[in-house]
Amino acid sequence: MTIATDTAFFGLLADSYKRLLGHAPPFLNGSAMDRPRWLYEEARACVLAHSPAPDPLFIYANKAAQALFEYRWDEIVGMPSRLSAEVPNRAERQRLLDAVARDGFATGYSGIRIAKSGRRFRIDDGILWQLRDADDTLHGVAATFSHWSFEKMG
Repeated sequence: MTIATDTAFFGLLADSYKRLLGHAPPFLNGSAMDRPRWLYEEARACVLAHSPAPDPLFIYANKAAQALFEYRWDEIVGMPSRLSAEVPNRAERQRLLDAVARDGFATGYSGIRIAKSGRRFRIDDGILWQLRDADDTLHGVAATFSHWSFEKMG
């Protein structure tokens, strides 16, 4: 089993969100038993997570995120998350991650990201939060967003 539909990983996503932001995450849906599968396979919101390493690697991307970023699971998991932003946008991305490291979460995020094909898209009203278990161990950072638009080229 991968973490794509792992109940424990889903619990880490949902529980850490609720502890940090004080309410249930917007991506919750379905019965308790099928929520991990629903989030991975059917959710319309994008949900991604990366490791806590100095150069974080993606550890999770649901199907909605995979479609938007144009990567299959085996391509995106293990990829440095910095590659989701072009070089000019990486400083802004790092400032956001620094704020999450300081505050535990960030809401209302907007920024430009890039898909595998080079297609640019703007994320609006994103939420990032630390993946912390009940013992306060950091497992990475997760993000969710439901609003995006494609950038015009040229």
